[in-house]
Amino acid sequence: MTFTHLDAAGHARMVDVTLKQPTVRTATARGFVRCAPEVVAALRDGTAPKGDVLAVARIAGIQAAKSTPALLPLAHVIGVHRASVDLEITDDGVEIEATVGTADRTGVEMEALTSVSVAALAIVDMVKGMDKGTFIENVRIVSKTGGKSGDWARPGEPAGSTPDAGAGA
Repeated sequence: MTFTHLDAAGHARMVDVTLKQPTVRTATARGFVRCAPEVVAALRDGTAPKGDVLAVARIAGIQAAKSTPALLPLAHVIGVHRASVDLEITDDGVEIEATVGTADRTGVEMEALTSVSVAALAIVDMVKGMDKGTFIENVRIVSKTGGKSGDWARPGEPAGSTPDAGAGA
């Protein structure tokens, strides 16, 4: 098996996708921010000192999906055509799910992972004054569609949300 991100001398390179045909692709990632009970209570009540934590995390995650190539040196610049970030407060913290879609020459797995990671970082940033022990865990791809390798879903994971392909902004 050849690793396509290395040239003949073993140096990192960006893979050439010029000749690939654009296809519709999606990826869903998930992660979790573990928080103390008092943080969970403040999130549920909307009383976190820094404001609406979930709204900030949602916008941060969407912006991150669009900024992935600026953060990951070998990621391709692609059109992010849709991105959603869903957050659910649980008894132990916040579940995050991001779904990103494109019609381009390469997938959006990195965009989905970046979206979840930055949304999680935004939550930590906004609650760290209340709980310095807040931490991020289990960031992973749970499903992807399209592209040469086709569809894939992580065994044992519940199905991800898939935004309507025709949905507006």
